[in-house]
Amino acid sequence: MSHIGKGNAGYDANASKRRVDITLNEDLLRLAEGYTDNLSDTIESLLAAWMQDERQKSDNDLEHRRKVAAAWNAFDEKHGRFADEWNSDFMPEDESR
Repeated sequence: MSHIGKGNAGYDANASKRRVDITLNEDLLRLAEGYTDNLSDTIESLLAAWMQDERQKSDNDLEHRRKVAAAWNAFDEKHGRFADEWNSDFMPEDESR
């Protein structure tokens, strides 16, 4: 199994390998070994794909927040702050918007 987007994977796909100790369901491991002759590479590829999906979700969430902020700012510029009529009682007399 090859790395997802090797050129733009967000990590060095050629970095040295490091042993790690993980715990996996024994039956799941036995079944998975029947589908691949290199479980380490398979898990690494799946982890890379998962990481890429998580990064994309994070990027999408950040972009969504930016769009919401831009929409509120545009509304504010066009119509004023929607709560100003209620907040005016609490604002000092000399303070404008």
